[in-house]
Amino acid sequence: MFIKLLLLFTLIPVLEIYVILQVGELLGALPTIGLIILTGVAGAYLARTQGFEVVRRMQGELNQGQLPAAPLIDAAMVLAGGLLLLTPGFCTDILGFSLLVPATRDLLKKTVSDYLKRQIDEGRIHIRRY
Repeated sequence: MFIKLLLLFTLIPVLEIYVILQVGELLGALPTIGLIILTGVAGAYLARTQGFEVVRRMQGELNQGQLPAAPLIDAAMVLAGGLLLLTPGFCTDILGFSLLVPATRDLLKKTVSDYLKRQIDEGRIHIRRY
């Protein structure tokens, strides 16, 4: 686990710096900084609107007496997408936007749901009911 975290916290920033430098060389410093700021603002707006939509869906399912499993996964993905968009860089922005846009989030949600189900079936995640 330590090796995975070490790679995550070293390789991703190196990749982001490389991409920012390449974009900066192509567009110039000020347009690159502008793009980084623009993606942050757009991401914050999208995270806010999608977050409200997810909360509305959760409330609707709770009002019907259902456990909002799918909206909970959506909420986690919207939160992760918003955090990724706050991180300066273009690679994390692409992943962050893909977690915030409903069409791409739905594609990723299937993968996450299957992964969580596998983890529960293998006994790595325990669900306790009181």
